Amino acid sequence: MTGIYRALLLAGVAAGMLAAARVTVGLADTNPYATPAKLGEALFHDPNLSKNRTQSCATCHMPARAFSDRNDTHSGNAVSLGDDGRSFGDRNAPSATYAALTPPFHRDGDGAWVGGQFWDGRASTLEDQAGGPPLNPVEMGMADEKAVAARIAERADYIKAFKAFYGRDVMADPAKTFAAATSAIASFERTPAFSPFDSRYDRYLRGEVKFTDQEELGRTLFFSKQFTNCSLCHDVKARDGRIEGATFTSYKYFNIGVPRNPDARKLNGAKPDDLDLGLAANPHVGGDPRERGKFKTPSLRNVAVSAPYMHNGVFNDLKTVILFYNKYNSKKKSRQINPETGQRWAAPEVADNIDLEKLETGPGLDDQRIDALVAFLRTLTDRRFEPLLEK
Repeated sequence: MTGIYRALLLAGVAAGMLAAARVTVGLADTNPYATPAKLGEALFHDPNLSKNRTQSCATCHMPARAFSDRNDTHSGNAVSLGDDGRSFGDRNAPSATYAALTPPFHRDGDGAWVGGQFWDGRASTLEDQAGGPPLNPVEMGMADEKAVAARIAERADYIKAFKAFYGRDVMADPAKTFAAATSAIASFERTPAFSPFDSRYDRYLRGEVKFTDQEELGRTLFFSKQFTNCSLCHDVKARDGRIEGATFTSYKYFNIGVPRNPDARKLNGAKPDDLDLGLAANPHVGGDPRERGKFKTPSLRNVAVSAPYMHNGVFNDLKTVILFYNKYNSKKKSRQINPETGQRWAAPEVADNIDLEKLETGPGLDDQRIDALVAFLRTLTDRRFEPLLEK
């Protein structure tokens, strides 16, 4: 790991060590929140930090379901139900696994936007992201930071832990209380529970398991620059250049021609022809028309158990996603049909900025190769979530 990424991780580790050093013997002995991460875990699961006390971070990022939304309270889980019991957003809640490894939102050496949290990068850091849902009216619905701080102050054990980790005056200022809460949640999300690197693929790299013939074919195709070029956007190396530790994303932004999700729009009341401008809607980007319709390349870790797919959850099956990409390279009439609808692939939501240079990269794939790619992507599932592959 080098550069800003390594500096960020080292700074986070140092901050965690400093905070942990503040823990008194009495706190460690009498309070379950013996570290900032433990406090963050409690906050992550606390529904009292929502307006109606019904929703926590874990509601839409379920620990048992790869930290994704699999509540099955509505069709397909494309968008999540809010604390008020009636509001829905317009984007899919992604898995929170490996999110801690995302670099801060910035421009790279070529001037391209990279990193940040959420589909459009509008939260630069993990701490920024943790502060978003509590104040979002269609999510947890709290009025402001003061309201969140008041809920935290209802619990004596929280107060004790906050003062131990973040200073004696932390509860006197709602802004400080809120910032401390987001810091604690981010500390929890930086623990190995979110980024264990113990999938079948990781074990394969360590020589602990062998791939099936189908999985090996899928791996070869995924890494190939001749057949798929998947690694153009889903990097197959970690940021320090090693194969081990890859998150399978470049953290860059692209418009790949994803269509609207009409079912989600019916749920959330948005107009069917509304445009989600993606990166262009990020306040830091300033509406740049060149960024219209671009969304951050997601990590493929746990992708097989965190359906539905794309920024708006428009596709329910992983094979459909691969067929969607394949349509750009196949001349077959059958490949121009969405198997989930039986109709031609719907038009892109934003059609003026599609990155065809990266999408039109090779030959169309036959069923055997498409199935092999699915098989390989399934190997990226963390060990604890592997039972979900059978459901």
